[in-house]
Amino acid sequence: MDTVHTELRGNRLLALLDDAALRAIAPLLQPVALALREDLYQEQAPMRHAWFPTDGVLSMLGSAAAETDVEVATIGSEGMLGAGLLLGAELSFGRAFVQVEGTGWRMEAADLRSTVVAQPPFGRVLHRYANALLVQIAQGAACNRAHAVEQRCARWLLQTHDRVRGDEFELTQEFLAQMLGERLATVNQVAASLQKRGLIQYTRGRIQVTDREGLEAAACRCYGFVRTEYGRMLSPPA
Repeated sequence: MDTVHTELRGNRLLALLDDAALRAIAPLLQPVALALREDLYQEQAPMRHAWFPTDGVLSMLGSAAAETDVEVATIGSEGMLGAGLLLGAELSFGRAFVQVEGTGWRMEAADLRSTVVAQPPFGRVLHRYANALLVQIAQGAACNRAHAVEQRCARWLLQTHDRVRGDEFELTQEFLAQMLGERLATVNQVAASLQKRGLIQYTRGRIQVTDREGLEAAACRCYGFVRTEYGRMLSPPA
């Protein structure tokens, strides 16, 4: 495989494709930089592209009907933004933006729809991913209802840590509070508690995970459940 095809495999969904399938779709994929806070989808606006991150984190928000921005899912190099296109949707139900800057690949929506039919291995991989994404969204809704703020905060930090290179990433407590749908004062207390216990270090809008095992112990079981589901999804098909 040449350099471009090797770089395409930086996205773990594309990495599941064999050489022939990847070679067939490569001309349809455009390299892109994912800028911090860049809007990729707007609520009830056309989804013109699908996005395959190789680095960084994308965030999907619920509808503005909730009257506050609450995150419903995150996407990293394990996935794709645009699963709704597989199901016949043309408009985004909510907003999606770049949570942690990075790089990736972009495909026109029309090309995605035609290619999942023309290249069955590609379609199978994306449909398996769509199922795992639905599990993440459903479990996240249950988690927000059932678990304490500290558990949910630890889960969110772990999910982000999984998707970045290294142990440190940019994050303000104001942004974390918005993503969790909690008051800033509450999230400040939780972050201070996690830092006091040596699980994270927070300085000047950046978070460093200093005790991964301890942070996993502080999180609810939802984190492990969703991670296991993604592990099954990212396994090569039998």
